Amino acid sequence: MGSSWAPVLGLLLLGVLGGRAANVLHSLRYFDVAVSEPSPGVPKFMSVGYVDGNPFTYYDSETGREEPRADWMAASVDQQYWDRQTQISQSNQQVNYVDLETLRGRYNQSRGAHTVQRMYGCDLLEDGSTRGYQQDAYDGRDFIAFDMDTMTFTAADAAAQITKRKWEEDGTEAERLKHYLKNTCIEWLRKYVSYGQAVLERKEPPAVRVSGKEAHGILTLSCRAYGFYPRPITISWLKDGEVRDQDTEWGSVVPNSNGSYYTWASIEARPEEKDMYRCRVEHASLPEPILLAWEPESNLLIIVLAVAVAILAVIAIIAGFAFWKYRSARASGPVSKKAVGGTQGLGAQEGLLTA
Repeated sequence: MGSSWAPVLGLLLLGVLGGRAANVLHSLRYFDVAVSEPSPGVPKFMSVGYVDGNPFTYYDSETGREEPRADWMAASVDQQYWDRQTQISQSNQQVNYVDLETLRGRYNQSRGAHTVQRMYGCDLLEDGSTRGYQQDAYDGRDFIAFDMDTMTFTAADAAAQITKRKWEEDGTEAERLKHYLKNTCIEWLRKYVSYGQAVLERKEPPAVRVSGKEAHGILTLSCRAYGFYPRPITISWLKDGEVRDQDTEWGSVVPNSNGSYYTWASIEARPEEKDMYRCRVEHASLPEPILLAWEPESNLLIIVLAVAVAILAVIAIIAGFAFWKYRSARASGPVSKKAVGGTQGLGAQEGLLTA
């Protein structure tokens, strides 16, 4: 998937991958995007599948083939699977082309750059229950969404109301979607998780850092969690042991390039009350929650001292070895060219360390 698609998918991805959603055990999502004016690096149609936020399948109109985007997926299914998925994506591609023309007409638009986006999929929750989604957008704005619990469609504007009436009058669209999201989607989600169990069910603990910045008499405390997996995580700010969710601002949980995740939470405090605040991080990889306070200088001081001690230890070892070589050379007579070469090498390393 080329970087040119990042702005197109950005809002949809943040809407699905963001938030706290700590009760989601596994998720399956598909994103379909069609554009009226393709350009280099931006095909006319693209579809990407995600399991737990990790891409595992990919199709675009330029290759015309469904392909794996995860090693575990490539090793788990046969060619018939890819042929079948290719046919589905090719069919969706044609539907999206028609949708682009239909919506351009509904909004009385001349030909130009327009996009149709669809996100659909399902979640398996920690308590064993499930939920499903389908959301459509046009030119990056909400168009119509399906609510599986109420079996209803929500239209964003008058143009979307036409689609809503059509689907409701048909009488079968809601049932078809519910069956797919509640049964077929969940069935395949379980299969995909079993295929990629070693990767998808691994547990990597977060590295947590607390920082503070004071401005205009307000101290902003930030708690950042890096490199954790799986995605569900809870970050809370506590004041005197009391959770202060109403005063906390959270960032989205976003994926890193290595498949792990990053997020943050911040809170504003009075500088004189800084010692009353703690950041609490809860994650499946942790035997118990992490509880951290802001320590303005101590962390940096410890790191600097540790590096300094390590450098001095290396210098002492090199200096001692050089002195031993010098004493040995004097005791044994003239120094050979090989010995001189070794001494020069040690000297160059020592100079680099002390520079």
